[in-house]
Amino acid sequence: MNAIDAGYRHIDCAWRYGNERDVGEAVEQKISEGVISRGDMFITTKLWCNFHEKNKVVPLLKDSLKNLKMNYVDLFLIHWPFGFKEEAPSWPKNKGKSAYSDVDITDTWQGMEKAYDLGLARNIGVSNFNKSQIEKLLLVSRTRPVCNQVEVNPNFNNKRLIAYCKSFDIVVVGYCPLGRIESFGRPGVPKPTMLDPKIMKMAKKYNKTSAQVVLNYLVNNLGVAVIPKSITKSRIIENFNIFDFQLEQKDIDYIESTNKNARVCLASYFGDHKDYPFHDEF
Repeated sequence: MNAIDAGYRHIDCAWRYGNERDVGEAVEQKISEGVISRGDMFITTKLWCNFHEKNKVVPLLKDSLKNLKMNYVDLFLIHWPFGFKEEAPSWPKNKGKSAYSDVDITDTWQGMEKAYDLGLARNIGVSNFNKSQIEKLLLVSRTRPVCNQVEVNPNFNNKRLIAYCKSFDIVVVGYCPLGRIESFGRPGVPKPTMLDPKIMKMAKKYNKTSAQVVLNYLVNNLGVAVIPKSITKSRIIENFNIFDFQLEQKDIDYIESTNKNARVCLASYFGDHKDYPFHDEF
């Protein structure tokens, strides 16, 4: 509710996150208070990997809509480009390893198109898809994906995938835009750029926080929609107030130089799946 009060109108959910009920209750309350209408909000949710068979897509979305207390979502995404075998638990195992299905993403996309045709999702898209996986969908789709939600931050600016998506008018939504502080220190995970002393000094020049500087760069210079995560009211407000300043070119150049092509969300525990997306260059 703090996010809605601060002015946010896009809320990112997922069946796997378990946040749909809380979001639905918050939106319902703010509608009842007269703060917003349903049409003011843009609600995203995602299809989890257990439900990739095309005949399971619509029932899963209907379950999400029940949780959200809504009759449609504005955007419905395939969470990952690979499927799991069973419907429960949400991460099934087989002898200690993930239990996968071999459902093709083109079949899953047919289920997504059915959800779109029924009006249950006003837009459909994907998440964590690489270039070749998007190409595969574009060859067979009746309804093109409008969005690819992927990791984007200064340490992993994902520029080639962003450029490819834009060439097909696919909007890129960037998760982990500030990196992931709790992952810093793991092998191969760089320090979040907002902790860079030069970025912190830069932020003082603009009378902003380093997080605000990073988010401004991602939105204004990479052209992505960002979904920073916070439960702290003051940070929720800060993350929203990024549109009233313009970075100087020398500062943009420095932030560009921090790119290391290093992900913080590797999901390497799925790396043995044939459709794991991060083996490809982009």
